[in-house]
Amino acid sequence: MPQTILFELRDNIARLTLNRPDKLNSFTEAMHLEVREALNQVKESTARVLLITGAGRAFCAGQDLADRKTKPGEDSVDLGDSIENYYAPMVLTLRSLPLPVVAAVNGVAAGAGVSLALACDLVIATKSASFIQSFAKLGLIPDTGGTFFLPRLVGTARALGLALLGERLSAEQAAAWGLIWRCVEDEAFKDAIEELVNTLAIAPTKGLAYTKAAINSSVGLLLDKQLDLERDYMRELGHSNDFREGVTAFLEKRAPKFTGT
Repeated sequence: MPQTILFELRDNIARLTLNRPDKLNSFTEAMHLEVREALNQVKESTARVLLITGAGRAFCAGQDLADRKTKPGEDSVDLGDSIENYYAPMVLTLRSLPLPVVAAVNGVAAGAGVSLALACDLVIATKSASFIQSFAKLGLIPDTGGTFFLPRLVGTARALGLALLGERLSAEQAAAWGLIWRCVEDEAFKDAIEELVNTLAIAPTKGLAYTKAAINSSVGLLLDKQLDLERDYMRELGHSNDFREGVTAFLEKRAPKFTGT
């Protein structure tokens, strides 16, 4: 039974809640292992969308520094080890899942918690939420993909400002800058999340997965290679059940019933 997360799969929606509210849902090794197991379950399941959020008043405060202990005879910790073994695999798994991943940022996101949210496909946040690149205050760099996501989402100037100064960025400003998809009033947050994940759960999942893969690959490909990728994906999707259903529903002037295949 998980001790640091909550996880359920119902109606094609997988819901993963970071559940250490007394520690602002900061990561420990145990949490990493439980999140990894949950993501493996998502891979093998019928889920058509994954929702990630936090319990209590925070989304995720990043790494629990108290969980990083030195070994006997050492006076420092190999931080690269935790990146290689925990944070990097988590981000790569989220980016490669063949379904949309939604981060519902219910409160503060700090450090690796920001990067976790940005590794998801859509980020929706409460108006009272905030994003803090807290690494600078510890003499570190934005990890968990932070140095990758930040400049691509908000540009180099703003990325450097956030990373070097470690100032709190409101959810409203994050949305205005394009760091996140949407900011909503706190009282409307729950309904907005449900509307979003339920919409995605009945959408043409294979097409969404290929869209996600194509957009993610575009940062490393030249235009001609990206056009080749689009050709290959469109060729395959043209044979999908969802494409046939979408065309039929359009011609019959009715709502489509996608199966995700």
